[in-house]
Amino acid sequence: METLIRNLKTLGFTEYESRVFFAVLKGRLMSASEIADDAKIRRTDVYNILNSFVEKGYCNEIETNSVTKYEMIDPDVILDKIQGDIQKKRQKELSTLQDTFKELKPHYRTKDDLQNKIVNVELIRGFNQHRESKFIELLKKAKNEIHFMIRFEMYVSEEVDETAKLFFKNGGQIFSVYEVTTNFKIKKNDEWTKANTSDLIRICEKYEQWGETIKLSNLRVPNMTIFDRETVFININDKTIPKHNEADIIVRNKDFAENMLTVFDSFWNKSLSIEEYKKTL
Repeated sequence: METLIRNLKTLGFTEYESRVFFAVLKGRLMSASEIADDAKIRRTDVYNILNSFVEKGYCNEIETNSVTKYEMIDPDVILDKIQGDIQKKRQKELSTLQDTFKELKPHYRTKDDLQNKIVNVELIRGFNQHRESKFIELLKKAKNEIHFMIRFEMYVSEEVDETAKLFFKNGGQIFSVYEVTTNFKIKKNDEWTKANTSDLIRICEKYEQWGETIKLSNLRVPNMTIFDRETVFININDKTIPKHNEADIIVRNKDFAENMLTVFDSFWNKSLSIEEYKKTL
């Protein structure tokens, strides 16, 4: 019984409502006094609950010569009623959510904040989706060119994401230096499998087919991206600290971006094209 009461409370019933519901469910044509005794609550607390159940269509109210009695309707009917109510409530909440954020979106970053114009360095800590969303935001805003240095880690997809495809479609250029490593996994036959050098080459060749210009480096490269020679995104990846303590730095400064392009050019000039690298194997 206690488990059923607890489950009813999870569905939104109060403690007393759950006990009354269970009492009426078990009985046949019960009076309020009988229901109160079975539910082990005061009779004065039962009447409002029973009236509520009658209004919701959970039970029938039957007038007899001496006293009003109550009986539960078919539980399958009640199930349909509660499911319908939950679906209507959920749909209303989703509709309100969508409408609210549709109205909120035009107000995003509309306030002229002088302090944010002065501060051009942003530090993002933690191993979470917020850091990834910041990078995607910068990628979506890029117009002309992106200079990209990275080493593959964890799970790598062979597909180019839609944001990058749109960037290429609009005439954007991406110049990338990938560190030669096999410390990542790719999907083969629906299973994530440790990559090898052939996998690294195949992935890079596929990226080049989409329009990326790629070189491969045997040197350890910094995880850094330069957007339109104006903004630099740097991932501080330290294996000696926990993931949640990792950090990214965003610097919005043209002079700094040009300095980092000099670093990029240094790695670029020491790296090999895919074809040149294949000849070394």
